[in-house]
Amino acid sequence: MPEALNYVQFSALMPVLALISWTLVMWLWVMLTRIPAMRKHKIHPQKGKHVHELHDVLPQKIRGIGDNYNHLHEQPTLFYALAFFLALGGGHDKVNVGFLWAYVVLRVVHSLIQATVNVVSYRFYVFVASTLCLFVIVLRELMRLFL
Repeated sequence: MPEALNYVQFSALMPVLALISWTLVMWLWVMLTRIPAMRKHKIHPQKGKHVHELHDVLPQKIRGIGDNYNHLHEQPTLFYALAFFLALGGGHDKVNVGFLWAYVVLRVVHSLIQATVNVVSYRFYVFVASTLCLFVIVLRELMRLFL
């Protein structure tokens, strides 16, 4: 543990490392599936210069894995900023850290749904639940700071 942070501050950053690690797992999954699929379907790499062009030629299951990898670069940016805000701004209590971990678990579940069965309603419910984790943390922080 870095000496500049105490244990509780550091605990707010562990979910960040976990989600970054998961994002890299999804990157590997994309590479291990997309490249062989492109070879199998004889898709020239230049065709992928704009990912949306691959949507018409790659199988849906392969697209879902890549789509999820891209999703891990969208809303999670709020998660990363919020986790650092908590660690540095004093809002790194056990409840907030618990919600950070819940967010990570829900994003992993979301990834697994999208990359396997890809049932949109399941993904939607998990996405909403993960977003609510962020809402709870933000509301708790606003109350802590301004009330």
